[in-house]
Amino acid sequence: MGTDLMPGIFSYDFMLRAFMAGIAIGLAAPLIGCFLVAKRYSIIADTLAHASLAGVAAGALLFINPLLGALGVGFVLALVIEKLRAGRVLTGDVALAMFMSSGLAVAIVLIGLSKNAQIDLFSYLFGSITTVSGQDLWIILPLAGIVVAFTGLFYKELAYLAFDDESAQVSGVPATLLNQALVILAAVTVVLSLRIVGGLLIGALMVIPVAAAMQNSRSFRQTIFYAVSIGLLSVIAGLFASFYLNIAAGGAIVLISLLLFAISVVWKMIPG
Repeated sequence: MGTDLMPGIFSYDFMLRAFMAGIAIGLAAPLIGCFLVAKRYSIIADTLAHASLAGVAAGALLFINPLLGALGVGFVLALVIEKLRAGRVLTGDVALAMFMSSGLAVAIVLIGLSKNAQIDLFSYLFGSITTVSGQDLWIILPLAGIVVAFTGLFYKELAYLAFDDESAQVSGVPATLLNQALVILAAVTVVLSLRIVGGLLIGALMVIPVAAAMQNSRSFRQTIFYAVSIGLLSVIAGLFASFYLNIAAGGAIVLISLLLFAISVVWKMIPG
């Protein structure tokens, strides 16, 4: 019976698409999350997720792929938030809290105004593995590749900024440009995750694997390695659980990442 499990799940095209998108998200979300957590800026994921729902609604109104609408809104908002933070117009937490609420409000209003837009907002809030389309993959996979490639190319500079922004600027690191790039990549990662994890849960996937990794890592590189490994394991196990237990994929992924966090904490407490 066990030999029938693997072929069974992969005999469905929607599950193949879900795993392809999920693996891309499992790589990108904890990777970006490591830098956001180090900068104490992790709540930006939730803010961008709520605001991206307005982009989803706008995309439906304009009859374009909702993910493209979410990308446009996320891109602009990420730059606005970073501009406000860098210019000290608002403190980071105030700006994030303000846009988090207003983004969801705009999404609700846009959907309410539209009589023709066919959109399942629930699937974007909590994720839905059956809704990942081939068109979505053409958006998700290349953009996830860009996120991974950029963080790899500029790892040293991003790590420097994450731990000491002022010293990085003094040493000649293009801090403004890289900070803007980081929040844009965060926005991209959030949007890519809407189909699998959902807007209300993506923040957890960007933070919990990082928190788990930090329990037993001895360097920032090791934290990234552990966080990405935990993120991938959470996504893959969550998709299996979703398929065989008929539960929401986003919830399953986050709960498994929480379980792995608990295991990491216990492991750290074991003497040795």
